[in-house]
Amino acid sequence: MLAFTLRRLVQSVPVVLISTVAVFLLLHLVPGDPALAVAGSDARADTLEAIRHEMGLDQPLPVQYVQWIGRVLQGDLGRSYTTKLSVWEQISLRIPATLELALAGLALALLISIPTGVLAAVRERSVADWLISSFNACAIAIPNFWFGILMILLFALAFGWLPASGRGDYSREPLTAWKFLLLPALTLALNQSAVLSRFVKSSVLEVLHDDYVRTARAKGLRESLVIRRHVLRNALVPVATVLGIQFGRLLGGAIVVESVFAWPGVGRLVLQSIGSRDYTTVQGVLLLLVLSFIVVNLITDLTYGFLDPRIRLSSGAGR
Repeated sequence: MLAFTLRRLVQSVPVVLISTVAVFLLLHLVPGDPALAVAGSDARADTLEAIRHEMGLDQPLPVQYVQWIGRVLQGDLGRSYTTKLSVWEQISLRIPATLELALAGLALALLISIPTGVLAAVRERSVADWLISSFNACAIAIPNFWFGILMILLFALAFGWLPASGRGDYSREPLTAWKFLLLPALTLALNQSAVLSRFVKSSVLEVLHDDYVRTARAKGLRESLVIRRHVLRNALVPVATVLGIQFGRLLGGAIVVESVFAWPGVGRLVLQSIGSRDYTTVQGVLLLLVLSFIVVNLITDLTYGFLDPRIRLSSGAGR
């Protein structure tokens, strides 16, 4: 297991380096002048030149990248052009809200996907399977922002059951805070639950007709016990890989959902920073999201290798 872990860590290094280059170039090659955003549209040419020099924007791109990555390795993501706060400080204030939303969305996605995926597999080609498959197809096709707006119109404005936007305070009113969380978490979970449900169905169908399942049935075990003890235990192992990828997608998908529900997370910070051309903050947050996705995928690979020893053995044999 140690050798498998070391191989995965070594394989992640080039991915991290390429990701930092992509994030750096993405914001330095797009149209727009950060110095103009800082100084204002009426700034004089010499003022803009001084700001560019202070930011290091007058240096060649390779030099800028080396300077930037050097600061990042020291834990310095820079300072916001607009708020004058450290990017780390801004992220630390927003990251709890994003993690709360992502974890709640993942929990709802699991609560929806596992029962529906198993039911669709066990009742294959039945009315239940058709209804679940149709719902999953619609859920994958519906954009998050449209579904979120629909939820606001229905449950917040029409019925008045849930708040339309914002985030509650668990220390003061925990029940109200849960109400604030429900709509954005459900919006975030819709697409992910549909993807996971289809994958659970496919995985269960592969296991459902294996020899050990037929043996369990031949022993006279109840069908529910066969599904719970023998089918699910083996079918959900490959789901761990997809689950890790989906959690990474939840962190990225939270950007749109946070904007729709005015959720004070990292995603909303990105959109606000893009609107104000605060490139330093955008760059820092994007780098954090990309690295988070890489780390989650690495943990998923290690977990899958731990659950299924064949992955470790095949990886070692391929050297």
